[in-house]
Amino acid sequence: MSLSLDLTAAGARDALRPAPASEKPTLIGLTRAELGEALVAAGIVPEKQARMRVQQLWHWLYVRGVSDFAHMFNISKDLRAALAGHFSIARPEIVEEQISNDGTRKWLFRFPPRGAGRPVEIETVYIPEEGRGTLCISSQVGCTLTCSFCHTGTQKLVRNLTAEEILAQLLSARDRLGDFPDRDTPAGAIVPSEGRKVSNIVMMGMGEPLYNFEAVKKALLIASDGDGLALSKRRITLSTSGVVPEIYRTGEEIGVMLAISLHATNDDLRDLLVPINKKFPLKELMKACRDYPGLSNARRITFEYVMLKDVNDSLDDAKALVQLLKGIPAKINLIPFNPWPGSNYQCSDWEQIEKFADYINAAGYASPIRTPRGRDILAACGQLKSESERLRKSERLALEAMMIAGHGEA
Repeated sequence: MSLSLDLTAAGARDALRPAPASEKPTLIGLTRAELGEALVAAGIVPEKQARMRVQQLWHWLYVRGVSDFAHMFNISKDLRAALAGHFSIARPEIVEEQISNDGTRKWLFRFPPRGAGRPVEIETVYIPEEGRGTLCISSQVGCTLTCSFCHTGTQKLVRNLTAEEILAQLLSARDRLGDFPDRDTPAGAIVPSEGRKVSNIVMMGMGEPLYNFEAVKKALLIASDGDGLALSKRRITLSTSGVVPEIYRTGEEIGVMLAISLHATNDDLRDLLVPINKKFPLKELMKACRDYPGLSNARRITFEYVMLKDVNDSLDDAKALVQLLKGIPAKINLIPFNPWPGSNYQCSDWEQIEKFADYINAAGYASPIRTPRGRDILAACGQLKSESERLRKSERLALEAMMIAGHGEA
């Protein structure tokens, strides 16, 4: 049904009058109920049509991945014009796109101002692997946690990202990778090798996702919706430094896989490395892990452990780690420290990392050593930081020198 049959002539003229671009609310990131309410409130869809229109829009946004209402071909021209006049489904600006020697991609996205704020920039990383492709998504601009080994933590928190901005990272990556079905590859897109699509997402980018719980929850529930982006919850991992109350909520309300940024086996060291431990010490954190809904050998918790030379990499540390995790179905990701200019830590020697891993494996825990990816473009774990705080040339040269000295060999 065309829009002209749904509205009075005066109402139709009002509906077709475009709002200023900066004031248009987005439809990305809304639940189905919120989407229907927005259409009805704008006066462009009668309530009796709302459910049908929501299903149409949901398909175009999350199955076909369109970012222009004009491409929604089974919706009348008048309605498309009304939607474009009132709402936005545009992607963020891609300020920079870097490709690592190992195939890792890093995008710097710029989002427009929110309210009286200013534009903000965040980084998102795509990691292609054999048979899978993982997208590392940010949840905040900057971070409040100041973990002493993490480059991202040196950028002060600017603000939380909205559900739209979290989802926009996934949508934009799929655009660039030609990863939406039944669409021509966008002009200039990076087309991955066969099978190299976004099959997994990890909330491991900039920020602490559980300090932005509601927006992260909404975004991940949309990402896992079976009638849209349709990512399995077993292919979505949320990583937290240990916000204990929201760990329980994550299991009950989102139901995705959990990863814990652990890095130490006693409170004294973890207080230094991961300061949130002072608020939620290891005893509370481990209890939350043991109580995580759905925990089983098939749904293990991943514990992330960055390997810091002469800090947390001894065999005594490995023994303490096994004891700490006793009884928890777990996998332990050992992460060679990724250098960044100004850091006070060094990566453990490779031989020591292997000894550490061998001990944990012998104790019955899978302990893969994470292959560093994207170090040359500062896309590796702990290296993300908005280019709004762009590295000076001297800092980049310092990083290259550190890599040449041996840190990059891990």
